[in-house]
Amino acid sequence: MTRESVPAFLEITEGREMSSGLRRDLIECWVTVTNAGGAAGFPFPPVSFDEVAVVADRLIAGLDPERSRFLLALVDGTLAGWLNVRRSVDPLIAHWGTVHHLQTHTGFRGRGIGAALMRRVRQVAREEMGLEQLRLAARGGVGLEDFYGRLGWKEIGRWPGALRLAPGDDRDEILMMLEL
Repeated sequence: MTRESVPAFLEITEGREMSSGLRRDLIECWVTVTNAGGAAGFPFPPVSFDEVAVVADRLIAGLDPERSRFLLALVDGTLAGWLNVRRSVDPLIAHWGTVHHLQTHTGFRGRGIGAALMRRVRQVAREEMGLEQLRLAARGGVGLEDFYGRLGWKEIGRWPGALRLAPGDDRDEILMMLEL
């Protein structure tokens, strides 16, 4: 990553912190990533702004400093990528969190934004949320397990053929974890 592309990070821990402009940028990023074929929570592109807004608004409404937050990467004030990290309120499993929707805007791909977000979420999860481990589920067949593996994540299981993207295009769902 070049110096000029080093992201600044912004954490959003409550819905009221999300400006209308940032909300719009997050949704537009999600639409762009999904429609470019990204494994970002909507498996059947194309998606519209309005479709994604419904899901994004639900995530924004559920933000809470202890349980759910957005981590955004900004390059020169422009949203370059984002993710959501959440933990359960159930005390039995409240020591671990789950990373959802890691995305790098297509205009910033290949610049290390996704890796930077994953390094930063590790720190946030441990130091700010008090978590001991993170988990995620990744779509097989697109090399995501290699990406996460280079960042220290371990594959802990697979659901063979769990994701049907199209007739004859079944993918494994790969379960991964990271000790903090």
